[in-house]
Amino acid sequence: MLIDMGARMTPVQTVGERIKQRRYQMLIHSYLYYQLDAPLVSDDKWQAWADELAALQGGYGWRIGFYDEVFADWDGSTGYHLPANDDIIKKAKRLTS
Repeated sequence: MLIDMGARMTPVQTVGERIKQRRYQMLIHSYLYYQLDAPLVSDDKWQAWADELAALQGGYGWRIGFYDEVFADWDGSTGYHLPANDDIIKKAKRLTS
């Protein structure tokens, strides 16, 4: 089952908030895909999010205080290397239950 978890950016959402949202999505959905073999979004949807994140970081900057070093060189090509702490694992597992 594929779930579209993309949210449109609202007028009150800042670029930094949007970057954080996309980073969270990359972390959670990469864990689901690579560690649990349980993707909830299509590859095309994930890639659209990844590309948007790369574009936002390119225009705004990548230092927002949320996984900055992990996403410093983000080009959207893969999420295989992304870390998964307890919070990410918990949220990912909640999505699959």
